[in-house]
Amino acid sequence: MTPSSAAPREPLTDRDAQLLRSIRDRAPADAARLLCRQPEDQIARLLAALPAQDRGRVLGALPADLRHRLDTASGGSVSSEEPAIPDATEHTVGALTVTAPLTAAPTDAVHAVIDAVRSASQGRLVTYVYVVEDRRLVGVVTMRDLLLADASAALTAIMLPDPFFLTPETTVEDAMRAMVHRHYPVYPVCDAAGCLLGVVPGHALFEEHAYELSAQPGRMVGVDEDEQVSTPWPQSLKLRHPWLQVNLVTAFAAAAVVGLFEGTLERIVILAAFLPVLAGQAGNTGCQAMVVTLRGLALDELPRSAVARVLRKEATLGLFNGLLTGLSAAAGMWIYATVTGTPGAAMLAAVVVLAMVGSCLLSGVVGVAVPLVLKRLGADPATASSIFLTTATDVVSLGLFLGLAALLVA
Repeated sequence: MTPSSAAPREPLTDRDAQLLRSIRDRAPADAARLLCRQPEDQIARLLAALPAQDRGRVLGALPADLRHRLDTASGGSVSSEEPAIPDATEHTVGALTVTAPLTAAPTDAVHAVIDAVRSASQGRLVTYVYVVEDRRLVGVVTMRDLLLADASAALTAIMLPDPFFLTPETTVEDAMRAMVHRHYPVYPVCDAAGCLLGVVPGHALFEEHAYELSAQPGRMVGVDEDEQVSTPWPQSLKLRHPWLQVNLVTAFAAAAVVGLFEGTLERIVILAAFLPVLAGQAGNTGCQAMVVTLRGLALDELPRSAVARVLRKEATLGLFNGLLTGLSAAAGMWIYATVTGTPGAAMLAAVVVLAMVGSCLLSGVVGVAVPLVLKRLGADPATASSIFLTTATDVVSLGLFLGLAALLVA
């Protein structure tokens, strides 16, 4: 059996050992706050006692000036070691993987493993014993089964064979989907051959996923996920402005539609007052459909076989929502046209109803289609989806409204 922890570079005092256990059992941000209250020489000792992957995550949560001082004082040794998982890209399980605290062979006796747990627990929390044969993960033993088993029994008699594991290239989003029905505190991480590479704490996945979810509303309108409240304005300008240029180009499409019906607007000026009404209602309908679709994609509730059903549902909702809101808007148009003395008030009201129904119906379909198309193209479904949706709904609603008015009234 092998406790998987790096040997400390300097002897640890009892106080250091106690702090080390606290650091290993905490999320990186909490561990960093605890370290910041200690003298810098003690911080360096504790960081040196951590495995490289754990040390890298805690270092990332420390203030930049403190990291620089620690690295300078140690001659670069504090941050010199590479992570245990090679090619671990951002937002993947590999980037969050840490070394397994304890591994054992299938033939190891229970009493010997219990002794190893006591020893390994001096440096970090041991939740499971991972049973490894020729580097391959063949089983997992829980603490309850270990403590209640016959002391002379071998681990093969009490282990859970063929355990669930994650792979380092799995994205955090996909890992969260896999965790929906598996509420484990720690998950083993293996390569394609089933060789144990380390473990990923459940809290680390939740923490990373929460960060990604907090960035999703920004991505929908072209705000980069790396931008925060404290980001300097020149950097924010660099991150945001390209999408605003894209939005400007797409807005010209809606403006071009209005320009096509310039003559109609000159003859029936009252139509201009209802352009934002149609565009806003269609945009909101599309956003509702888009949000539900994004949630279905995030929870893996939208397989390809269900796309047609979802499209029918959103089209039906758009139809009825458009009809109900269209009747209200038509009443407003009729009253406004009557008060202002505009001829054809009844026909203008009918145009509003027809345009609202058609706009909301098509907007619901577009709200589903935009994230699905982005995903099919290999992009994040939330990336600037609001910009594309707004353009599509504006073109549809304005074109339909002015086209019907030109056909039926002008």
